[in-house]
Amino acid sequence: MSIPGPGGQGLQLTPFRGLRYVAERVGSLAAVTSPPYDVVVRPEGLRELETADPYNIVRLILPQAGTPEARHRQAAETLRRWQADGVLAPDPEPALYVYEQRDGPTLQRGLIGALRLSPREEGIVLPHEEVMPHVVEDRADLMRATAAHLEPLLLAYRGNGNGNGNGTSGNEPSGNGASGTGAAGPGTGGAAQVIERTILREPLLSTTTEDGVDHHLWRVTNPADLVAVSTDLRHHQALIADGHHRWATYLRLREERREPGPWDFGLVLLVDTARYPLRVRAIHRVLRRLSPEEALPAVRRAFRVRTIDGPLPRALETLAEAAEAASAEPGAPNAFLLAGDGHFHLLDRPDPELLARTVPDERPEAWRTLDATVLHHTLLDHLWNVPDTPEHIGYLHDPAAAVEQAERLGGTAVLMHPVREDVVHELARQGIAMPHKSTSFGPKPATGLVLRSLTLG
Repeated sequence: MSIPGPGGQGLQLTPFRGLRYVAERVGSLAAVTSPPYDVVVRPEGLRELETADPYNIVRLILPQAGTPEARHRQAAETLRRWQADGVLAPDPEPALYVYEQRDGPTLQRGLIGALRLSPREEGIVLPHEEVMPHVVEDRADLMRATAAHLEPLLLAYRGNGNGNGNGTSGNEPSGNGASGTGAAGPGTGGAAQVIERTILREPLLSTTTEDGVDHHLWRVTNPADLVAVSTDLRHHQALIADGHHRWATYLRLREERREPGPWDFGLVLLVDTARYPLRVRAIHRVLRRLSPEEALPAVRRAFRVRTIDGPLPRALETLAEAAEAASAEPGAPNAFLLAGDGHFHLLDRPDPELLARTVPDERPEAWRTLDATVLHHTLLDHLWNVPDTPEHIGYLHDPAAAVEQAERLGGTAVLMHPVREDVVHELARQGIAMPHKSTSFGPKPATGLVLRSLTLG
């Protein structure tokens, strides 16, 4: 995605003094990292991270205390103590950071930096999902208390690369499962060339997390390299792949301040998806207070409902097959998988008249036919009368975790099929926001490798 016209400023990624763990003060760099805060949702996952190392980053991004105010105050005190004790220390000079993730054949590289925040109307950073106000408020309170950006957003842009070695060219949207396989081509953009030169050096840090992913980080401080990156990126716009609530938080906190300063920038990982396509996965729902015994009778008059065989991987394959078949036929291409009673129930072929009554008609067809749109407007609002509040709905990235939680709570898991990436980009270009938690782009950056303190600039 490029900025039209000669006057566009495009993406402005600036160096900053990264705040990083001092390797000698922690058990291992892998033991202090965490997935993004909204992926750590199960209590056992949180406990596992907390016990992996007393300095695990989860104590900052998901502090545990009795009230929100106490949690945020605790995070701020912990951050100050870790800096005072030398557990976290700032790098000596501002830098951009080349970040590489390897997971078997999957390779992703990008640039971590402080991105100048641009108003949505400028069309430089494009969100594609709505946000939940209570989450933005919580993240804003945490950022105010810590005066730090604790984890980067994941932004996707399409540079001038020549592909990634798996047959995907720079002008083709990647599919739901696409990912870089091996080394990318040399690329023609300045940012790509800087990345390829930088990775020839010894990394600043290297670690392998418990999931088997290798992480490498390099500093970029050479003035010529920084100019090359800046010159290249000013011609591009980016899609928010992961981190809509953090982006909305950045914008809210910037608007609270009248004078220019560090709040005018946000911590991001910027990935050229022409060279390293992202994976697009679904985010599943757990309806905590609605049992399958209540949910299924309500949908039988509006959807075709079939009980299908497990185990879960086979049930998910059936969901994918149903979604693909529905998209090739006239009518609504929606399909869902319900679980929670020890069985799997496939919902597809929704009643067109019901969709016409319940789904708003002022949006484009690509939005009206999204699974998340139909789920929220037709199923949750109309058939099930389930409020979209944390007490009623949980959002989980892992389908197995969603099923387990639904069975434990006596609720219903609604498993989703991923949205195609080209649909996400097209709606974002039109300024149309998808329902919140519609997509999960990845691979996501590990949290804890580099932080940005707003007191350091």
